[in-house]
Amino acid sequence: MYIERDAEQHIVKRMAFFPVMVVTGARQAGKTTLMRKLFPEWAYFNLESPATRALAEADPVSFVSSHQDGLLLDEVQRMPELLSYIQAAVDEDRRAGRFVLSGSQNILLGENVSQTLAGRAAYYEIAPLSYRELLAASLADTNVFTEIFNGGYPGQRKDRVPPDLFFDAYLATYVERDVRQVKNISDLSLFRKFMLLLAGRAGQVVDYTSLANDVGVSPGTVRGWISVLEAGYIVRILPPYFNNFGKRYIKSPKIYFKDTGLLCYLLGISNAEAASQHFMRGNLFENYVILEIEKILRKRGARFALYFYRESHGNEIDLVVETEQQTIPIEIKSSATFSKAFMKGIRYWENATGSENQPSFIIYGGPGQTAGNTTLLRWTDLDQIGV
Repeated sequence: MYIERDAEQHIVKRMAFFPVMVVTGARQAGKTTLMRKLFPEWAYFNLESPATRALAEADPVSFVSSHQDGLLLDEVQRMPELLSYIQAAVDEDRRAGRFVLSGSQNILLGENVSQTLAGRAAYYEIAPLSYRELLAASLADTNVFTEIFNGGYPGQRKDRVPPDLFFDAYLATYVERDVRQVKNISDLSLFRKFMLLLAGRAGQVVDYTSLANDVGVSPGTVRGWISVLEAGYIVRILPPYFNNFGKRYIKSPKIYFKDTGLLCYLLGISNAEAASQHFMRGNLFENYVILEIEKILRKRGARFALYFYRESHGNEIDLVVETEQQTIPIEIKSSATFSKAFMKGIRYWENATGSENQPSFIIYGGPGQTAGNTTLLRWTDLDQIGV
């Protein structure tokens, strides 16, 4: 069963103009399946395989030149020196749409591609499945906490693998192994403790010193580990929004997980009902909605940036979407019942920015309605956010 991906149109569009297409994203997010579906006749090689790497190392010029009309290279960060030979092939023949490179470690792949294939490559990140993609494949659930608990990795969803089994293997097989390839981590149990504690801070402002003290390492080590998880598409850093409102701002970022299924696993949540009753229920819902909004905006091909806003007196906005045309505040509440208290952050924002007549949104678990210029949207209707 193949699940149609929103990324397809963006990859095909970019390949009409660039010789090289770089597809990145977390392991198991569906990169390989998508590549092979779009280009079934192309030669495919996975550089995780020692045999494949040995073949490429033996004669890299022939390896590249013999597949110049369509070559798919998976996990290319395992052999970055091959990029120089691809560069040479591209410089001899600048036809568009000839190479597709895939990788799950942006910290390695991004640096090497940017240095070697500058001006020759286009990029696209494959995220875990969106609610829209799951809905189209008849795999979505109407209960938001079921969606949060299951997560969006295609293999787990289409094969209905129990989340505890899937994420236990995922953490050991991919996350920890990839981290050790990038960072020299001698005590893996300490890193796992760090991930568990980091999960408990999802949706919160990152306090590196506090987290470091709880783990038993230095703040610098914590920063380095978070950077590796961000580069491996495991976490999403949301920066604070600054503007000249005459207030003191929170300057540290918030942290979210790219997949809420993995987040639930790290929190020890055993089922969807437990997720709905968990003390981090609101954080889970917020994490899920923010990543869904990002997927929707990327599907549209919009140019945007995401932030949160908080000043020292506690006034805050969960999500600020900034585009070339407008800046939209969005509050996110897990409750299914509207409360006037939901409007507090929006009203403060409007007064501080003078944007009383601009659109704003509250995402929650209840039915859609309007309150002045603020639109209340159910979590299933995020497509209605007009950006």
